[in-house]
Amino acid sequence: MNSIKLSSDTNQIKRDLIIGSRRISNYWWAITLGLGALGFILAGISSYTKINLLPLTNTSQFLFIPQGITMLLYGTVGILLDIYLWLLISWNIGAGYNEYNKKKGIVSIFRWGFPGQNRRIEIIYPIEQIQAIKLEIKQGLNPRHSISLKIREKNEIVITPIGYLLPISVVEEQAANLSSFLNIPLDSNQ
Repeated sequence: MNSIKLSSDTNQIKRDLIIGSRRISNYWWAITLGLGALGFILAGISSYTKINLLPLTNTSQFLFIPQGITMLLYGTVGILLDIYLWLLISWNIGAGYNEYNKKKGIVSIFRWGFPGQNRRIEIIYPIEQIQAIKLEIKQGLNPRHSISLKIREKNEIVITPIGYLLPISVVEEQAANLSSFLNIPLDSNQ
């Protein structure tokens, strides 16, 4: 989370920017998947036409049934997944911000969703309804380092970005800073 103080003179507003689907890793996987899927499609077409379309291998010697059809199927599925990844990147799913406004007494959590009626996802709570800032650190096979807002008589709202595993020291520092800024107790679940 990139923290930006919006009003430097009063220090009443704190905004954490959340990066969505436009991450370097997503671009890498979209390009890699697209090239791999294209290779499978060209290999399948080569096996059907008996003309080698790939420069580094000779796939024209494959039998069309079953190898060529299988490669065309894998290539088609890969292209569909690649289109989905590029759509996620272009829509920037999950991007947004967490804004803590002591001046107005509210916490605003905003994220971009999928296109449609509910594309803009915004949750606003009064600061008085927040019981604690919860820090959750799980190690092991499926590690998780997250910060949540514990809302009175409601569930917890995770405010850290999904898909990132920040170092424990960074997550602890962010939780402590937020707790200090909002003057709300820090609840640690380690």
